[in-house]
Amino acid sequence: MRVLLLSHNFDPFIGGIEVTSEVLAKAFVNAGYEVRLMTWTREPSTEIYSFKIIRNPSLWRIIKEHKWADLVFENNPCVRLAWPGIFIKRPSVVVLHTWISRSDGTFGLKEKIKKKWWLERAQKVIAVSSALKEKSYNDALMLGNFYRENQFRIIEGIQRDKSYVFLGRLVKDKGAELAIRAINELKKQYADTLQLDPNLTLIGDGPERPRLEALVQELGLQEQITFLGKLQGEELVTCLNRFRFILVPSIWEEPFGLVALEGMACGCIPIVSEGGGLPEAIGPAGITFKKGKLQSLVASMMLLAEDPQKESAMRTLAGEHLKSFRSEQITKRYLKEVESVLTHF
Repeated sequence: MRVLLLSHNFDPFIGGIEVTSEVLAKAFVNAGYEVRLMTWTREPSTEIYSFKIIRNPSLWRIIKEHKWADLVFENNPCVRLAWPGIFIKRPSVVVLHTWISRSDGTFGLKEKIKKKWWLERAQKVIAVSSALKEKSYNDALMLGNFYRENQFRIIEGIQRDKSYVFLGRLVKDKGAELAIRAINELKKQYADTLQLDPNLTLIGDGPERPRLEALVQELGLQEQITFLGKLQGEELVTCLNRFRFILVPSIWEEPFGLVALEGMACGCIPIVSEGGGLPEAIGPAGITFKKGKLQSLVASMMLLAEDPQKESAMRTLAGEHLKSFRSEQITKRYLKEVESVLTHF
């Protein structure tokens, strides 16, 4: 069987959809499917894959690949890549990784078309969190997102000697500024009583970095805050193993929160914004704070910093919680759904 997997972006871009596209494509290949991945990403990758990648395809190449496929798998709606499905009838599976609605929760014409027409034409729609299913498409099957358990793990022998880490793109929606201001509050209000050094390391890059670096200078936090830029692979995992807590202070509602799982798998306790799929991602092994509220974030950070028993208990709970999000387990469920669609089309 031939599967055409559509991923708007792909390697060398770094993100949740790019990661899941790679893992799912490899799982399909291992199950005996012939896989082609089509993406708008022009940049070549240094990685060698077991499936063919079609980058920045022409109009005719898009049509050709749809004719080739026995099934079209959209890893998040990709109308610009998937439109031949209107005329070339192939079974399709669509995975929702983000909201169909606008950022304010309303539905414009484009969102209504996606929800009422594009998703309903698919044989199967999968949402990666219950929050996403309920808000975007209630008829979707919920399959929680997964992390790469073979990569993100606790490495014995690394001293957990740093306090807080932020991992993500440096854009306003991700809330890195809130994390910086929280460190400033800890330094001002609790420096004499804290049982840890309130330091923060930011891993990632993006358009907000110059402004955030200027803010650190303005607040006099050069000794407390470090910018590392992008890290990947084993270098990233080794780095995460040095931290006690991972901050996910997103200003917008995250549909899931893969970064929280990755940090948790490396031994970090997540402190995350409430709302969206983040509470599902962390389960009982992390704590939430009121989205966008500085003092709520500071209070959550203090709660763990001053209670080593609670910190230890949450780290213990993480192992059991993570079992539900292992890639091997969840990709098997994806394969089952794909096989069902192919059988009944």
